[in-house]
Amino acid sequence: MKLVGHRIKQALALLVLFVILWQCWYLGWVVWWKYFNPNMTSFMSQRLDELQDKNPAAQLQHVWVPYEKISLRLKQAAIASEDDKFTEHDGFDWEGMQKALEKNQKKGKVVAGGSTISQQLAKNLFLSASKTPWRKAEEAVITVMIETLWDKRRILEVYLNSVEWGQGIFGAEAAAQRYYRIPAARLSGEQAARLAVMLPAPRRFEKNPYSPYLNYRTQLVLGRMPSAEVP
Repeated sequence: MKLVGHRIKQALALLVLFVILWQCWYLGWVVWWKYFNPNMTSFMSQRLDELQDKNPAAQLQHVWVPYEKISLRLKQAAIASEDDKFTEHDGFDWEGMQKALEKNQKKGKVVAGGSTISQQLAKNLFLSASKTPWRKAEEAVITVMIETLWDKRRILEVYLNSVEWGQGIFGAEAAAQRYYRIPAARLSGEQAARLAVMLPAPRRFEKNPYSPYLNYRTQLVLGRMPSAEVP
């Protein structure tokens, strides 16, 4: 029995060490990406694999642009649509999460997420689209790292350059070129709002970006944009 207990303790110690080293690996990348732009995220890599399963020659549409070359309107629209308390919270909108939970319970299914821009960025950079408890826990840890080490401007810059906007389309520049044939710097208010409302399900919404639902949501976001606080 003593030998079994000893083996269990050793196994637990190794598990703890593995978890710590794994978090240090994430932390190292968070520090690196504070100063250097990510060319490929975990989510982008997964989408590329899916595309290349069907077409080995497939490539992502992704062009990095600096923060100042992204339309102010798109920054406002993303915050108004996805995370209206972005500049105020520490990575988690507890009130928004509670409202999303109540809405999901009322509907009997998941219809609202409540994730902040920081949480979405943590998922996009390192994790998968799965909704397992382990993935959500890891997302929370990485979100704390990002919020601790980056300022809000950097978080929004990396988010807008790496978020998915359609089949194989990532980042504001690729999205602006894909839907409007203009650079991200020249997006109008209406164009920015429409792109922002596509974010929850871009591959579905790109099939009909002018649907009645998206038209309605676009007008709502347009009305909220003037009050959106941009870093």
